[in-house]
Amino acid sequence: MLCIGAAHDTKAELLVTLAAMRKPGTRRVGRWARWAALACVSLIAACGDVWNNPYSLSESSENALYTEFTERPKHLDPAQSYTESEAEFNYQIYEAPFQYHYLKRPYELIPATATAMPKPRYLDDKGRELPASAEGKDIAFSVYDIVIQPGIRYQPHPAFVEANRRLGAPEIAGKYVLGDFTGSGTRELDAADYVYEIKRLANPRVNSPIFGHMSDYIVGLKELGERLQREAKKLDAAKGKGAWLDLRPYELEGAKVIDKTTFRVTIKGKYPQLLYWMAMPFFAPIPWEADEFYSQPGMVDKNFTLDWYPVGTGAYMLTENNPNLRMVLSKNPYFHGEKYPTEGEAGDKAAGLLEDAGKPIPFMDRIVFVREKEAIPYWNKFLQGYYDKSGISSDNFDQAVKFGGGGEATLSPEMEERGISLRTSLATSTLYTAFNWLDPVVGKPGGERARKLRQAISIAVDYEELISIFMNGRGIPSQGPIPPGIFGFREGKESINPLVYDWVDGAPKRKSIAEAKRLMAEAGYPDGHDAKTGAPLVLNLDTPSSGNNKAQLDWYRKQFAKIDVQLEIRATDFNRFQDKVRKGNTQMFSLGWNADYPDPENFLFLFYSPNATVKNDGENKSNYENAEYDRLFAQVGNMENSPKRQEMIDRMVTILRHDVPWMWGVHPKSYALVHDWVKNSKPNEMARNNLKYQRIDGNQRARKRLSWNPPVVWPLVLLLIAVAGLAWLGVRAWRRAESAAAISDAAAAQAPATGGQA
Repeated sequence: MLCIGAAHDTKAELLVTLAAMRKPGTRRVGRWARWAALACVSLIAACGDVWNNPYSLSESSENALYTEFTERPKHLDPAQSYTESEAEFNYQIYEAPFQYHYLKRPYELIPATATAMPKPRYLDDKGRELPASAEGKDIAFSVYDIVIQPGIRYQPHPAFVEANRRLGAPEIAGKYVLGDFTGSGTRELDAADYVYEIKRLANPRVNSPIFGHMSDYIVGLKELGERLQREAKKLDAAKGKGAWLDLRPYELEGAKVIDKTTFRVTIKGKYPQLLYWMAMPFFAPIPWEADEFYSQPGMVDKNFTLDWYPVGTGAYMLTENNPNLRMVLSKNPYFHGEKYPTEGEAGDKAAGLLEDAGKPIPFMDRIVFVREKEAIPYWNKFLQGYYDKSGISSDNFDQAVKFGGGGEATLSPEMEERGISLRTSLATSTLYTAFNWLDPVVGKPGGERARKLRQAISIAVDYEELISIFMNGRGIPSQGPIPPGIFGFREGKESINPLVYDWVDGAPKRKSIAEAKRLMAEAGYPDGHDAKTGAPLVLNLDTPSSGNNKAQLDWYRKQFAKIDVQLEIRATDFNRFQDKVRKGNTQMFSLGWNADYPDPENFLFLFYSPNATVKNDGENKSNYENAEYDRLFAQVGNMENSPKRQEMIDRMVTILRHDVPWMWGVHPKSYALVHDWVKNSKPNEMARNNLKYQRIDGNQRARKRLSWNPPVVWPLVLLLIAVAGLAWLGVRAWRRAESAAAISDAAAAQAPATGGQA
């Protein structure tokens, strides 16, 4: 209901009037006026102090950050989660051993729960220790001893109450939310919890997307996975499907507990990127009690899983989970007292980013995520002060951003007047369209014919135009898998994909549609028809649809129409889309990839065949396969950055450009708006656990919300005038009726009596 609002004095005056109308002896006219006044009071009473505030009064005064989310997270289990929509929650809830320094650039790994960054020990194939300068080819094993801080405790959870792990199906059937369980507890984090989580990567009941990749490195992980497959089948037969597979008794050579605060990870060969992986939730600790708790019969049926109710040691815990409406993170009462950074980049101090140096974090009590499916309501609420941060959609870009003479983006006067800041950074990410390598038309089975078709499509789809129309210039066309800012990215003429671009006058120029049509004819599709059958070529593009991208999907159809190809769009919700990709039920699909760590391996592994999604549930979603590429990847992965590594990366990129498993798409630029009451906000493309560092000036926010949302009083004035007018008309009508009735009564009293027989 639209709240038109009124001041408290107006409410009081109407209540007094209403009371007066109810006094004994008040004429019947008061009945109509009282009803009208009562309606006004009811309407006015529904309004709060800030009349259009979407939050309750108690929430508005909280030390909380208000933000939005668009895609509901599917996995909050850290062993399974691997999407951006899940990361914004999981990085606040869980703590891996390491994290990125919030302020420093280039990105620097620092301890999170660990006491220090470990130095690897290198061993040869006979177990003899090698010097730190040893060549990668001589290193058989790398050994990392990781020491965690004592005294860290888990967020409160019913799994730590033993009785809650001994429930029967009837007891579980009567429970609907986590709060229905009797009591909650906590315990101290120990090294065994990290080892337990590493074993979970191999658990067939979990299906971790990085199991295939990690089993290439962590000693014994692949063998453990095979053993657990057999053990899970035995358990299912003996105790029922999904019975708890306790991982504690199973040895894993590559992950061992040394003592309560120390665990050892042993990997094959040299792989310095392991420490980057260990800054991700995949390596966050999971207590065995939670695994047992959620494995009880009947739990999954009631949605009691780690995917719905996570438990970690992070700064925040999930206290409200309604992914169709909102999700709330609350401060972990047992958080271990991390402090805000005391140093950063040059300019951070002047920008006010070190004002809280050395203070305990987190600063905010709650993070409220509200699901917003439409861009316009979200944008309007941000301008009203009801969201603390906002991205910038194409529809609102001109309202928010202006470009100066040098092409630099600046805030519009309207945004500056409101004290809003613009945060920009070149994202270490890529948006792409993949060809399913298993598809007979566009994939490997199609051979050279399919390769030329993929190349023709890559020329026809004009990503420069897409960036201009739909992204307001916020991005650069990709020339390969590696984005700027990551080692391996080439600048200038060396950067271009020569199969799609020519180098003209010092800049890349997309090849002509005539060239694309020539390739189509060579592929056996002249004028978009199969040369053998005469049938028109129809291709399918699967995409997760938010309901706001119809224009962009229509644009894609037009791009394919340039080469006479009919494009069918198959848009589904994100979860169903993921299932289709996982099962290989796609031909082409659009997705994006954000760097997990600042190393080219994090992009190149997306094409390594052992990581194929369909075969091994890995992140090679196009299911691409090339033996030479795989051979080079096996060498590049364990190398330090060097000219030799750059040379090998160049060869790998050349192979990918020739095979065309992706249309390389766009490397986007990030633009974000932040209200000035949000403190310590700095773009960080690597650290997704950044909410614990930020602070809210709630008083400043409350003042601005009041000033930006003045009451709209004129509808109330019109309503009161209308009520008064109706009351006056009612009085007139009643008086006329009373007068007419009185005249009639008097006439009747004066008339002579009549009676008798005529």
